[in-house]
Amino acid sequence: MKFTFAHNNFNIMDLDKSLAFYKEALGLQEVRRKEAEDGSFILVYLGDGSSRHTLELTWLRDWEKESYNLGDNEFHLALEVDDYEGALRKHKEMDCVVFENNDMGIYFIIDPDGYWIEIIPSEDK
Repeated sequence: MKFTFAHNNFNIMDLDKSLAFYKEALGLQEVRRKEAEDGSFILVYLGDGSSRHTLELTWLRDWEKESYNLGDNEFHLALEVDDYEGALRKHKEMDCVVFENNDMGIYFIIDPDGYWIEIIPSEDK
């Protein structure tokens, strides 16, 4: 028996805003979408174009609260980048960097719903 990663999920408030953020900040593109017949939810899967792993963005029509409770937000998604310095500059220009750990050589950005995303230099570098 072998398990492989399929996707991670983030529940989001504004689908268009999130899609624009993930495209601009990380170059992620929609690879598939599932919409409920009654319009109660939309699932959009984003891919990086090279791995099979996807990020599932879930929009729920009937979510009535202002935002999702992320608790202490101790969970996160991590992506490697081949141009760490260029990515850091871009994300600073986007004003989405929330934490830099220079000792570890990593930083975190925040998406429109408050999810943290770790950016790490590619091991191929």
